[in-house]
Parts: sequence; structure tokens; C-alpha cells
Amino acid sequence: MLRNREFRRFAALFAVTAAAAAGLGFVINLAAGILMIASAAAYGAAFFAFTRARYKSIARISHQIDLVLHNDDRLYIDDADEGELSILHSEITKMTLRIREQNDALKKEKARLADALADTAHQLRTPLTSVNLLLSFLANSPDENERKAFVRETEELLLRMDWLLTSLLKLSRLDAGIVVFQSERIDVNALVRAALRPFLIPMELRGIDVKIDAPEGMTIQGDSAWLSEAIQNILKNCMESAGGNGRIEIVCESNPLFTGISIRDDGAGFQKEDLPRLFDRFYRGKGANAPGYGIGLALCKRIITRQGGTVTAKNHPLGGAVFAIRFPK
Repeated sequence: MLRNREFRRFAALFAVTAAAAAGLGFVINLAAGILMIASAAAYGAAFFAFTRARYKSIARISHQIDLVLHNDDRLYIDDADEGELSILHSEITKMTLRIREQNDALKKEKARLADALADTAHQLRTPLTSVNLLLSFLANSPDENERKAFVRETEELLLRMDWLLTSLLKLSRLDAGIVVFQSERIDVNALVRAALRPFLIPMELRGIDVKIDAPEGMTIQGDSAWLSEAIQNILKNCMESAGGNGRIEIVCESNPLFTGISIRDDGAGFQKEDLPRLFDRFYRGKGANAPGYGIGLALCKRIITRQGGTVTAKNHPLGGAVFAIRFPK
């Protein structure tokens, strides 16, 4: 307390004022002088006690801040009367709580990033190992047809790796919030057919029958290029699930609440325990033997939700899986 320059100045000024008042009192008479000395002493003692209590409160607050700065998990909140220190203590308490929440969020984000990097490394390691093995076979194989087959398999693996890296870059851009979506009126029928176009030949080769029910004139608001990619990821999932001679049905509807796009396949559907995590990054399900990296649906959900829509997936009562995309009006 005595280290405070303002307090020392006030104490010196008070002492000079008290001495002058006492001297003036003694000039008047002895009783007046004694009264002035007693009054100054009482006032000085009360002020000292009050100021000391305030400094003790400030010291407790300072100690609490020091604990927070040194990553202490405790947060001491004592009872304080109404006043300036109470308001200060309340604001510091809110600040420390906010800092702790931010630190917890940063720790979780750091752990999530580490997991994502580990998952990415794992996803890339598998095709890289296959590529190295195929290159070894290619170098030692004297048969020309066999060498061509190895080259084709290597090209397919490299294309899958390129798709994985491209999707991860898109996800990272979406996570960072640097993607600027265009806002335009999109014809739903045209959007669905544009998304379906790259799959027409592969579906025809697999004998997959596609039915589209998308009335003309139905529109939504969003970025057509990104939404087309989101729908393509769902179609890719449905195509792999339907298999040979399967069926995919796309139904679009509009009502006073939302405009929706429903995509259904007649495959095996989802296991019950997989449903809550279908859109999690790198999640491929309990029986994840099908090709894929668990990236497409995660990217799909991020694209749609960032534009104000929702996407859900469930098993259809008649068999297969159904994805529902909805954009509120």
C-alpha cells in the first residue's frame, strides 16, 4: 500500500492538513486543538483501515489472475459487497471464464487437428503402399498385358489419391471460412441433372437405373457449383451402395416450409450404429470394406450447411438408404 505514490501523496497532504488544523485549534483554545487532533487521528485510522481492506481485495484479485496466467484449473470466487471492486471482480471473473473456455476450445481444436493429420497420413499410406507394390510387380513382370494391367491399377490409385487430397483441401478451406459462396437462384431440375451427368456412363455400365422426379420451375438459393459437388458425393455413395443392376431414385419437392431433394438407393442401407456418424470426417462404418475414405459425405454436409441447408441420411422402410437435402424458405 505504501508503495503507491498516490497514496503517499494523499497521506502527506492529509498529515499537513491535520497539523495545520490542529495548530489552528490550539490557537483558538486547548480543547479545540485536542478535538482536532482526535478527529484527524480517527479519520486517518478509518481511512487507513478502509484502504488496507481494499488493497487486500485487490491483492486477492491479482493472485487469482496470476493463477489463471499459470494455467491453474481453480477459479476462486468470493462473496463481495456492492461497489467498484465488486464490479471489477465480476468482470475479471467473466474474463477468466472466457479465457478458460477459449483455451479448452484451442486444446480440442489442436487434438482434432492432430487426429485429422493422423487420419490423412493413414488414408494416404494405404494407396502409396499399393502403388509401390504395383511398381515392383511392373518392374519384374515380363508379360506385356500384365504390365498394362499394373499401369491401369496404378493410375486408378493415383486418381483416388488426387481426389482425396483435393477433397481435403476443399474441407480445409471450408473450415477456415475462406470460401465465398455465390448466392443465386438455381433451378433444382437443372442442378440435379448437372450433378448426375458425370455418373451417367458408369451407371449405365453397371446397369443402374436412375429415376428423376424434379418438377420444372422449382428453385433454391445458393452456389450451384458447390451444391452440385455436394449432390455428386451423395450420388457416388448411392452408386457404390446400389451395386450392379441397382436403382437410384431422385425426388424433388417444394412446400411452404422448404425445398427438398431426396436421393434413394436400393442397396443394403446403413448399420444402425453407423447412422449418427455418417457425416463425420474419415468415418467409413463398422464394416468399411467398400472403397472410399470417409471424406465425401463430410464435405457434402459442410457445403450444404454453410449455405443454410440441412442434409440427413437414414434407412428407407422398403430397403436401401435415403438422403434428404432441405433448404428452408
